[in-house]
Amino acid sequence: MKHSTTNQRTRRGRGPARRIGRTLALVLPVVLVLSGTLAVTRVNWSGNPSNSVLTASSEDVSTRAVSRAPQDVLRDRLLLELQEKNPSVALTHLQEAVNGRPSLAKHCVSIARALGRAAVRAYGPARAQSFARPVCDTSFASGVAATHY
Repeated sequence: MKHSTTNQRTRRGRGPARRIGRTLALVLPVVLVLSGTLAVTRVNWSGNPSNSVLTASSEDVSTRAVSRAPQDVLRDRLLLELQEKNPSVALTHLQEAVNGRPSLAKHCVSIARALGRAAVRAYGPARAQSFARPVCDTSFASGVAATHY
């Protein structure tokens, strides 16, 4: 009797048990790590009988990060830009920021006036006035004039 080995195929890697095993091998470690992490964060490690989650990390914070308003961040960035480059660049970027985020339009006047006052301190009144443009209803010019007079 002659046995042929050319037409025999193994079921290695094709059966449903193999697929289930591979899926469990990938998913089970992830589930175990996440459940262990969540269990550790729920334990009250501080000894206080409070019901807080992550007690140790939340109570030891000595200073809280103060979130700053977008207009304050923009004002500080533009004032720095005015010092490093010139008021024209800062005014251009102010106009671009207001065009990009219309919610900043209500703060445009105060930011432009601050830029005008800073320009007078950095360049003097005559040279600061030469940078004036109609950004935010000529508020830059009014900031220059208010500082000068």
